[in-house]
Amino acid sequence: MTVAGDGSPDAVGRFLAVDSGGSGLRVVVGEVGNGRRSGPLSSGEPVRTGARGIDAGHFMEQLVPMVRALAEKAEASGVSGASEVGTAVIGAAELATLGDGLRAELPGALAREFGVRTVALAADAVTAYAGALGARPGAVVAAGTGLIAIGTDLTGWRRADGWGHLLGDCGGGAWIGRAGLEAALRAYDGRAGGSGALLSCAEEQFGAMAGLPGQLYPRSDRPAVLAAFAPRVAECAADDPVADGILRAAARHMTESAVAVCPATGEPQVALTGGLFKMGEPLLVPLHEELAKRLPHVRVVPAEGDPLDGAVRIARDLAAGALALPCDDVMLSVVSPKGLHGEPKGTR
Repeated sequence: MTVAGDGSPDAVGRFLAVDSGGSGLRVVVGEVGNGRRSGPLSSGEPVRTGARGIDAGHFMEQLVPMVRALAEKAEASGVSGASEVGTAVIGAAELATLGDGLRAELPGALAREFGVRTVALAADAVTAYAGALGARPGAVVAAGTGLIAIGTDLTGWRRADGWGHLLGDCGGGAWIGRAGLEAALRAYDGRAGGSGALLSCAEEQFGAMAGLPGQLYPRSDRPAVLAAFAPRVAECAADDPVADGILRAAARHMTESAVAVCPATGEPQVALTGGLFKMGEPLLVPLHEELAKRLPHVRVVPAEGDPLDGAVRIARDLAAGALALPCDDVMLSVVSPKGLHGEPKGTR
């Protein structure tokens, strides 16, 4: 018998795990006891935000047909009652800052559509942490278009950066791309600090530099456009000191965020997750150097999984009454029929 997050038996024994981010929803369903899970289904459309933040109605418009499709596939394979879900874990980008509407509306909607009895709402940084490290103390640096670091000693969460491309995300893809384009424009103007190599790359990717502001500033997806130039900075880094300097500065920013959230005592682990690290050695070499210098007491380990894997881990632990990650009202909260709890019953 499994135990749901409110301490009562989970008679259904099935879970739903969702990763909601800038590229849309990714969804899996699975069974608690036997380790089986579906392959992920993706929507490709980001959930809208409105006056109340993340739009719960638009979220459900996308989620319902995806879950139904997964359930039909499971039932066709002989799994009865596959549309019934006892536990749902929703990992969502911007939940910490834009999640009020989602927290208010989504649990009831999930209960009505799928009979969900326990819902965990998690910031995407938390699901990234759970996917990378599980329930171990340490820190995770999640870097893609943006950048956020999150850490825990298993009694509470600490986060650093993740403030968006205008106010932060220092060292992330948009930050690197913007710095690379600035260096290209410096070379175009004949100012100090420019890079001819990056100028050539920028002209190849965007056309004439005089038209770059007009291409960039009106775009609603400006962070993604900036981040698309980050790989060109990595390509130039081996032979261009300006590009190399940009990546070394990014590594310092990432390390500063990791230092801010990592437990100062014990034997914490640090993992790196996100698409930005696919840039490889031009970024990873200076980053590992900075981490060794600033956090000599930690062990840097490979990420075990991604944010969707983290949502699955949280769902399994929650359904089994064994959730060890700390809960609060912002980063990771659990809703049951009795309401919102700072810590779900049955986890201790």
